[in-house]
Amino acid sequence: MTAEIGLAALWLAAALAVLQMVSGFAGLRAPADAAHPLAIYTRPAAIVQACLAVLAFFMLLRAFAVTDLSLKLVAANSHSMKPFIYKVTGTWGNHEGSMLLWVGVLAASGGLLARFERRLPERTIGATLAVQGFVALGFYAFLLLSSNPFERLPVPAAEGSGLNPLLQDIGLAVHPPTLYAGYVGLSVAFSLAMGALLTREVNPSFARVMRPWVLGAWVLLTLGITAGSYWAYYELGWGGWWFWDPVENASLMPWLAATALMHSVSVLAARDALRTWTIMLGVLAFSMSMLGTFLVRSGVLTSVHAFAVDPERGAFILALLAINIGGAFTVFALRAGAVAEGKRFAAVSRESALVFNNVMLSAILAIVLLGTLYPLLTEAFDVRVSVGPPYFNPAAAMFAIPMLLVMAVGPLLRWREDKPARLQFELALLASVAIAVIALIAVLGDFPLLPLLGLGLAPALALAAVLPLRGRRLARVPVATWGMVIAHFGIAVSLFGMACEGAFTEERLAAVAPGGTEQVGDFAVTLDSVAPVAGPNWTAIEATLSVSEDGGPPVILTPQARTFWSPPQSTSESALLTRWNGQLYAVIGNQTEDGRWQVRLWWKPFVTFIWLGGMLVALGGVLAIAGRVRVDLRRRMAAQKGAERRADLEALGAQPVPAE
Repeated sequence: MTAEIGLAALWLAAALAVLQMVSGFAGLRAPADAAHPLAIYTRPAAIVQACLAVLAFFMLLRAFAVTDLSLKLVAANSHSMKPFIYKVTGTWGNHEGSMLLWVGVLAASGGLLARFERRLPERTIGATLAVQGFVALGFYAFLLLSSNPFERLPVPAAEGSGLNPLLQDIGLAVHPPTLYAGYVGLSVAFSLAMGALLTREVNPSFARVMRPWVLGAWVLLTLGITAGSYWAYYELGWGGWWFWDPVENASLMPWLAATALMHSVSVLAARDALRTWTIMLGVLAFSMSMLGTFLVRSGVLTSVHAFAVDPERGAFILALLAINIGGAFTVFALRAGAVAEGKRFAAVSRESALVFNNVMLSAILAIVLLGTLYPLLTEAFDVRVSVGPPYFNPAAAMFAIPMLLVMAVGPLLRWREDKPARLQFELALLASVAIAVIALIAVLGDFPLLPLLGLGLAPALALAAVLPLRGRRLARVPVATWGMVIAHFGIAVSLFGMACEGAFTEERLAAVAPGGTEQVGDFAVTLDSVAPVAGPNWTAIEATLSVSEDGGPPVILTPQARTFWSPPQSTSESALLTRWNGQLYAVIGNQTEDGRWQVRLWWKPFVTFIWLGGMLVALGGVLAIAGRVRVDLRRRMAAQKGAERRADLEALGAQPVPAE
């Protein structure tokens, strides 16, 4: 009954999405001072729909956990001999399961919004939930009509086909769910933007409701991309941390748009500026999430991350993309002129710095989008091209470097209006640090331009990140400000790791006989032996490497070349030796005709700073959320106390006291 319960829950959830959409939009047709009779069903429909969608997902999760081979999806993506953790994570390691996870998180977010959000006018929250229901309905239709995860086989399979070996890693338990939650957080921001636009309620109150969703989505995307980068780094055996893979780009593009949106909505909430920017970026951020879904799920990409499916499914998702995003931009074009202008600000101000960086982020987004889609366009004309680092790195750097420079100065500027002369000392200090570091490193060796610039900018950015704390009592600094400082410092840490990896990496590829030694960096690596080993659903050739650093005691590393039998596929399992100042990365290859073994070694100075910085950026976002929630709670408590005070005075016969 597991499949039948899950499928019934999906159909009922889809029906409630229709009710949620119709009742929410009906509320817009009622006069401003009255409620439409259907509007009362919007919130309950969203809450019950959320429960049903989550129930459907847990039914599929149970089917994978027990390896129910009567389900077509389980038989195609699991195996009875697979470790239990990969049985569970295999639930979303396929096309249908990942889409059901998406819909489940989408519905749960709408349910939470319906249950707890009381700050917005009822017409605005109704319009928001209507848009959310409309988006969800498209995905329900996709699952039920094109990608049913609960389809049964006429006869249960004797054994499953197994999961892609590259996905049989703990990274699958973290990376996709985190990204999906981030994508869906952007769907809530999109729905709020559309709801506010439809009701013409684009104001600081709306932005304060939207801000936690945007911050939460941005934190989750940051964590997902960071985890995915490290997963690919150690799992694929290529020795790199970012490959400009089209599916990697599909997660980067929403993050870029969400970063711009996060800053824009914060300005609107605090300073009542950037109203149109906030709405446009809300639409753009979710557009990039939808586009990423199309790229990964349509089968148009060949990637270790992509789930290649038939063209009909790709056409379905493309239609959803056109309807949702095309409709949203149409509404934006028709209603943007009705959005009241926010408060003005001078050319030199913190708002202007944020607008400049939003433009730079949008330019980088356009570069990544063009580089991702261009090969697909040329392939339609039977011309195959490859777009990689030679295009992405310099093109993105042209806009990233000015953005980072302005990011260093922006938090030091005053709101509304400022004068450059006030920051003469800070600007001179930051410029001196960057120039001195670049000059020193350039003297020490011949390094590529971009890593050299990164090495110069990183310490200047780190210093700039903490300058807003100068002259302040640290115990009195708001939590949200600490979040900004830590996030900006994390960007400097990541940039330092990227620059060091690009400038100082040493690589050694050699054919080594047992007992032979190779040198890379300060490490002497000896191949002690090579022996066969077996795992729960794989066999492998495992090398035993003795690694001695500067003549110290040896450390054992055991890289493997694995062969999975269901499905049959070979993978490289790298071995890592982590030190405070970098990582030694080792991979074992094939045996040569003369009995030697191919061994590939890298010494990557400070490469771990890339992911440490990503974690700091996410931590900064978490603190920003905590700080904003704390301020909002204080504001609500103050308003409640004010209302109670006015009620008490009126009860005593005093004149009514106006609300502040």
